[in-house]
Amino acid sequence: MTTRPLILLSVPVVAAGLLAGCGDDGSAGDEPRRVTVIGTGEVTGVPDTVTAVVGVEAEGDDVSTALNEANTKIKAVTDAVVKVGVKAEDVQTQQVSLSPRHTSPGPGQVSGIGGYTAANTLTIKVRDVGTASVALSAAVDAGGDNTRITSVGLSIDDDADLLEQARTRAFTDARTRAEQYASLSGDKLGPVLSIDEQVSGASPKNYARESALDAAVLISPGQQTLTFTVTVSFTLT
Repeated sequence: MTTRPLILLSVPVVAAGLLAGCGDDGSAGDEPRRVTVIGTGEVTGVPDTVTAVVGVEAEGDDVSTALNEANTKIKAVTDAVVKVGVKAEDVQTQQVSLSPRHTSPGPGQVSGIGGYTAANTLTIKVRDVGTASVALSAAVDAGGDNTRITSVGLSIDDDADLLEQARTRAFTDARTRAEQYASLSGDKLGPVLSIDEQVSGASPKNYARESALDAAVLISPGQQTLTFTVTVSFTLT
């Protein structure tokens, strides 16, 4: 009886290999011969949503003074962005903090509490990129020098259609690769044994801002790429 030889192809660039087992002796080698490949599909879309983390900081000699000023400023920020079109339900408190400010002691002295710093941070979602600059500028104007913009991220809110396109392209790419390897090894491509997928998006653009400035907050949406990667195993016949 002739035992079919082991076939092994390795292509590091595409991370694909052709795996085969000896299947004529009725032992553990009865697993089907297979080829495993990685396919990639990419699609590009224009971000339609801006998510900003905006907050205020206030200092006071006592807890009440610091908290009251922070509360007043964050309410002004909230009212301002809602007034320019942001939905109230898209403005959400992310974090509230209160911490003491310690004094720097001189020689032979002990550090004490010299006041308090209160902070209140919001997550603001703007579902129209075209009005994001207006909304953020309104937040900065309302909060004044107490304003802090931690980050601004751009994303595609409904990416279902783009993902479907990327998935199709990735699987087509995987099948094309597998058919080539099957042909090179003198085999034919059989049914799919397994599929493992992974999706990723381009890192959102982030902007940092330490305090309010006498200028508009400019937002350029650009484009965002969604990448779909699929690892597929096919049988070889």
